[in-house]
Amino acid sequence: MSPSYLSPGVYVEEVDRGTKPIESVGTAVAAFVGYTERAVDVRNGETRSLLGKPQLVTNWGQYLKYFGGFMEDAYTPDAVYGYFNNGGGRAYVVSLRTLGTSDDPSAATPARVVIPSIGDKPAELLEFTAKEPGPSGNAIEVTVATNEDPENPTFTVQIGGGQTAERFDDLTLGRGERNVVTVLEQSVNVSVKVLGKTNLLPAPGSYALEGGAIQTKAITIKDYQGSLAERTGMGGLEAIDDVTMIVLPDLMMAYQKGELDEKSVQGIQQSVVDYCDRVKYCFAILDPLPDLTPMEVKEWRLKVNYDSTRAALYYPWIEVADFTGKSSSRVVPPSGYVAGVYARVDAERGVHKAPANEIPRGALGLAIQVTRGEQDGLNPIGVNCIRSFPGRGIRVWGARTLSSDASWRYINVRRLFNMVEESIERGTQWVVFEPNDATLWARLRRDITAYLSTVWGTGALFGATPDQAFFVKCDAETNPPELRDLGQLVCEIGMAPVKPAEFVIFRIGQWAGPG
Repeated sequence: MSPSYLSPGVYVEEVDRGTKPIESVGTAVAAFVGYTERAVDVRNGETRSLLGKPQLVTNWGQYLKYFGGFMEDAYTPDAVYGYFNNGGGRAYVVSLRTLGTSDDPSAATPARVVIPSIGDKPAELLEFTAKEPGPSGNAIEVTVATNEDPENPTFTVQIGGGQTAERFDDLTLGRGERNVVTVLEQSVNVSVKVLGKTNLLPAPGSYALEGGAIQTKAITIKDYQGSLAERTGMGGLEAIDDVTMIVLPDLMMAYQKGELDEKSVQGIQQSVVDYCDRVKYCFAILDPLPDLTPMEVKEWRLKVNYDSTRAALYYPWIEVADFTGKSSSRVVPPSGYVAGVYARVDAERGVHKAPANEIPRGALGLAIQVTRGEQDGLNPIGVNCIRSFPGRGIRVWGARTLSSDASWRYINVRRLFNMVEESIERGTQWVVFEPNDATLWARLRRDITAYLSTVWGTGALFGATPDQAFFVKCDAETNPPELRDLGQLVCEIGMAPVKPAEFVIFRIGQWAGPG
């Protein structure tokens, strides 16, 4: 609408004719879905459960704060540690199960111990029960000492040791203020119940509580899928725009524990692949079943038959330091470490560089040494091998997606297009509801061309000049009247991505020299 000029004077008008810069979106934000020691957020004295809900962590210290440390029965801590150690900067963690504590008291059983009476015919006398349900109660020890003075038969109970020990003296089983049940109401660790006659004394000694556990339900595909409405599982990730990778390390722990069979593993992995295909800008990093030989992993790959441009599979499992202290090392799924390699390559070289011929930091060894001949059978079907080379260490030695489409064979090509497509989608939101005319088409061409020129300048596109690397077409030909009448604006973009030199061939022959 033109302004009205009703009186003489100088008028200044602001007219928006400038460019709307398009910025590249982030490409290396991983989401880890699995098991943790705990899943709580404590703020201002209030505890909030994080079970099933995505929580952002930007370093290993934050992970420890929310989810606890390494666990023998969980691979997620190892995966997240490997991710940060290899260059990852931001991650979301979805804990489907807590192994150290339970956010649902009804799902946990407390540790207990029964202490007999003193004498030749001991009988069950006192039952001590941990006040906090779960495995933490198994670390509690109760020590009983007795005073067998006939005039004043009492006993002492000490719970734990060191500075945190609790000590209660002059206890009795009879009525009164020194009754053991009454006095131990003050304990923060245990409660007590009298099982036998009140004229007896407990047998002195040290007794360890045991039996504390979490009664966990089987994890199913519904737990992984979660709910968008409740912001749980992958449904919770869907509401987060910046997640670009998904890793499921404890899917294999459930398989090893017998909670999931092979078909269930396949179903969950397929659901994650389908999720990435649906949301478009996410990439699944998959693990194979444990303890497979190269021939077996080939058979498994052909059996599951995943076909997606937004997923990749890595083999074999890797050996890393065992931070649980159970042994010097343990074998874990490679996906978390590989996600860190993706992040490191993106930061150092760019998303257009294939995340291969790179060292996974922290890998001490491999579950199996893959030979060149064995990789000859695995590489064409999309199994990316991790191999050990004399003098060069352990390296990721594959860069293929699980797609049968040769145009989307390489991981870096798919992830480059993910970045460009999402960047353009976000950076051109201003176009919506603008007049659909030649002026708008020209501005859109200018902005997208400027952005793709910067992408070409990073070496991500093939061509000696921008004209050889990409084209942007948005004019009357792509926007005929019938489309404009439908409220549509169409802009065609073509790019020539660089592809990895997967096979380097030197042709060598004899030469007799100049005649």
